[in-house]
Amino acid sequence: MKENKLIDLSMEFSVEIINLVKILKSNHESIIANQIGRSGTSIGANIHEAQYAQGTKDFVSKFEIALKEASETGYWLELLYKTKYIDEETFKRLNSKCTSLRVMLIASCKTAKNNTK
Repeated sequence: MKENKLIDLSMEFSVEIINLVKILKSNHESIIANQIGRSGTSIGANIHEAQYAQGTKDFVSKFEIALKEASETGYWLELLYKTKYIDEETFKRLNSKCTSLRVMLIASCKTAKNNTK
């Protein structure tokens, strides 16, 4: 159940990131747009890839990569906000989803690691 929520949230977040990238590029901001586009969509890609992991270590590895990408995405969101490319409402909405993804990924990694002991 939790993993489905994680998959759903990561897909929803990826869609929002792609839409943000479109807006950024229409405003001629391509450097950060490219960075956040890669890291923001990589979260969901790694979560999906983990569903077909070759074992617990591979599963945890994919989730840890997704966690790193979520952390990077949080950085880009903050930078976009501080440079006024996105407004406070957009920042708070996207940052909240990004934080939720990080929390769920951390919990899933801990659970998977504990189940192997």
